[in-house]
Amino acid sequence: MLFAKFLHTIGFTVWVGGMFFAYMALRPVAAARLEPPQRLALWEGVFSKFFPWVWLCVALILGSGLYMMALLGKPPMYVSAMFGLGIIMMLLFAHVFFAPFKRLKRAVAAQDWQAGGAALGQIRMLVGINLSLGLVTIVVGALGTLLA
Repeated sequence: MLFAKFLHTIGFTVWVGGMFFAYMALRPVAAARLEPPQRLALWEGVFSKFFPWVWLCVALILGSGLYMMALLGKPPMYVSAMFGLGIIMMLLFAHVFFAPFKRLKRAVAAQDWQAGGAALGQIRMLVGINLSLGLVTIVVGALGTLLA
C-alpha cells in the first residue's frame, strides 16, 4: 500500500503540477510576449515533451488507484469520488491528445496559424477544466477521511 500511495502521489503531482505551471505561468507569458508562429510552435513543443509524462502519470494513477481500491474492498465515498473524477480527467486528456493536439501539430507543421490558434484555444479550455478537476480531486483525497 505504501508503494502504491507513493506512485499515486508522484503521478498526480507531476500531472496536476504541470497543468498548473502551464496554465497559470507559461500561458500568460507566452500570450503576452510571443507572436502566433512562435507561440504555437512553443506550445506544440511543450506538449510534445509533457504529454508522454502525462501518459505515464495516467498509468501510475490508474494502476495504483485500482490496486489500493482492491485492497480496501468497498471503498469509502471519497475514494469513489476521486476515482470518478480521475476517470473524467483521463478521458479529457485522451481527447486533448488525440484531437486538438493532433490538429495543433498539423497546423504548426503547415504553418497554418489560424487553425493552430483554434486548436490551442480548445486545448487551453480543456486543460483549464482538467486543472480544476485535478485540484478538486486532490482536495477530496486530502480531506476525504475528515468528511466521511
